[in-house]
Amino acid sequence: MSVTLSATLAANEDIDRRRRAGERVLHLAFGEAGLPVHPALRDRLAAASERNGYGPVAGASELRTAAAGYWTRRGLTTDPELVVCGPGSKSLLYGLLLAIGGDVVLPMPSWVSYAAQADLVGSRPILVPAPPGEGGAPDPDLVAAEVRRARAQGRTVSSLLVTLPDNPTGRLARPETIGRLVEIARELDLMIISDEIYRDIIHDPDVPYTSPADLAPERTVITTGLSKSLALGGWRIGVARLPAGAHTLRRSLLAVASEIWSAPAAPVQEAAAYAFGEPPELADRITRSRRLHGAVAKAVHERFAEIGAVAPPPQGGFYLYPDLSHLGLGGSAEITKLLLEEHGIGVLPGHAFGDDPAAARVRVAVSLLYGDTPEERLTALNSADPLKLPWIADNLDYLSRGLKGLAPMRHGAVRERHPAFVPTPCHS
Repeated sequence: MSVTLSATLAANEDIDRRRRAGERVLHLAFGEAGLPVHPALRDRLAAASERNGYGPVAGASELRTAAAGYWTRRGLTTDPELVVCGPGSKSLLYGLLLAIGGDVVLPMPSWVSYAAQADLVGSRPILVPAPPGEGGAPDPDLVAAEVRRARAQGRTVSSLLVTLPDNPTGRLARPETIGRLVEIARELDLMIISDEIYRDIIHDPDVPYTSPADLAPERTVITTGLSKSLALGGWRIGVARLPAGAHTLRRSLLAVASEIWSAPAAPVQEAAAYAFGEPPELADRITRSRRLHGAVAKAVHERFAEIGAVAPPPQGGFYLYPDLSHLGLGGSAEITKLLLEEHGIGVLPGHAFGDDPAAARVRVAVSLLYGDTPEERLTALNSADPLKLPWIADNLDYLSRGLKGLAPMRHGAVRERHPAFVPTPCHS
């Protein structure tokens, strides 16, 4: 087994270490939502703090009912008995891979933990490129051939996974792509795992959205959580919606859960039940978050476009996936090291997401640009024009200078360190 520390967590720790040493590093490597906890959620958690019992393995009935309502309001009528809760959707994804068994088809690139979790459970991931300009879903025109090839070799291929919208690309698979994938899943009898944790922070809520569960409810599991839409990553709470009639899968998933996490934290479940009920104050918070993520992601995309980087505009979450290969500075590891060590810009290399190491593609997360303090982040959240806030404008200027410092190197110029890269206090 060759699983190592998650690339995102490792990068976050390295950048934190550098910043504590006095280096200015623009932190674009970690998918933290970057916003304060809403006071109503904080109050709910505090009020439930005396709840210290384990509770049901599947999760508290109040949370399962609230999550069922969340999906029902999105057109997917859901029985609370088909909802399973866990300490983050990440744990649920791991449990699902164990419960379903067999090998899994993943989009390439895809979130770093999918392939790592597959390795942990003894599954061999099959990486299939996403269609050009899209992300989060393997190309339907390639999936069938890859699955048949693997099965001809004696492998058991049981599932395929999509992320809607995607990490690392920030793109949303087109409804047509999802429709074709569903047809292939039926033809090849594949379970579909749909990670929809970024669904509520698609930048333009009018963009057409199709979940595989809309088209194939009998074979689609949806996972989601509150770490992105409501910035509760550290609270560790997630929910999964299982297909109707999936009694064997439910029993298997609960068996896994009973041996790994027993039950999610009881106080967090009570706050999460309130959140999945979507009261007006939290719906407004998500709307403001979506607007902020979109504005800053667009601004960062423009900075990369200015130096000729190729990247489809981000559509959801707080990510983009620029390709800097035109600079001729090496592959993803080389360009990532150069950005960090000589320009004080921390990103993640594309190869960590299963991409070709020779391509200079990097994953950029913009959500730690909103400020250093809760006050700054809340100001950014509530601002009509967050790009004009001095700390965000300064971060964007710093990014522009660092990126423009890369461009002359392709012509053989002497490499100079980013002029702002000095050991001084800094913003995120």
